[in-house]
Amino acid sequence: MSVFDGLKFRKVYSPIHNLDPRMKFVYVIVVFVVAILFNQLLVLLALFFMPIPFVLLAGVQREWLRSLRGAVFLATFIFIINIATRFLGSGYVLTIIDVEEAIAMTVRFVVLVESFSVFFLTTSPDHLGLALEQTRVPYEFAFAFTTAVRFVPVLAEEAQTIMDAQKARGLELEKGGFLKRIRNYIPILIPLIVSAIRRSLELAEAMESRAWGATKNRTNLYELKFHRGDFLLLAINLIMLATAIYLRLQLHFGYVSIPTISQILF
Repeated sequence: MSVFDGLKFRKVYSPIHNLDPRMKFVYVIVVFVVAILFNQLLVLLALFFMPIPFVLLAGVQREWLRSLRGAVFLATFIFIINIATRFLGSGYVLTIIDVEEAIAMTVRFVVLVESFSVFFLTTSPDHLGLALEQTRVPYEFAFAFTTAVRFVPVLAEEAQTIMDAQKARGLELEKGGFLKRIRNYIPILIPLIVSAIRRSLELAEAMESRAWGATKNRTNLYELKFHRGDFLLLAINLIMLATAIYLRLQLHFGYVSIPTISQILF
């Protein structure tokens, strides 16, 4: 469940926490677009190391690393599937280029995970909902999204608590074959689903008691405004996106080429 630690907002005063959520979301989208445009390992490694200054400035290194550690299982699965597909598709021949391309696909997934992790670690759900409202997103959708962001880490913690309780009662989750392990998680899923339904009912009652939806003209105590740091991040995003598109066009027409890691090393 450590991957969901990357969705837990921790209130800290830092330059990254104080940035406008809309600008941080634009950064995530730019990273996502660049990661999709390129499949070269060198570019993807650059994207992988890019969030590190943001993480250090925000002071969320431990939570960020924990979310990456939680994504190791899926990253390993993606790597194995890519290796197996290339090995079987090339007539049982595996080259260094195939391994590098499989690593590139894995790094692409990790880049997407870490960029969203930085966003959720440094963005308050309240500010996120306010940003959605100020961008003309209907309040019902904004409320549903921010509520989901709040409840995912809570449900992850509750699932871990249920797993610990069931293990204390003698439930062995890691023994047996693949199907046996899946069946072992049934005593975890049933209490978790019941707890999630109970929480949703409590939330619905709390919303009704506060006359949620009684008025369409909602007002907010605070209003998000762009500051100097937001414009600086916007400029960095635009430069990065323009550079990526230009480089991609140059690659498409064959004017430039990005060397592989194997070419650099050997």
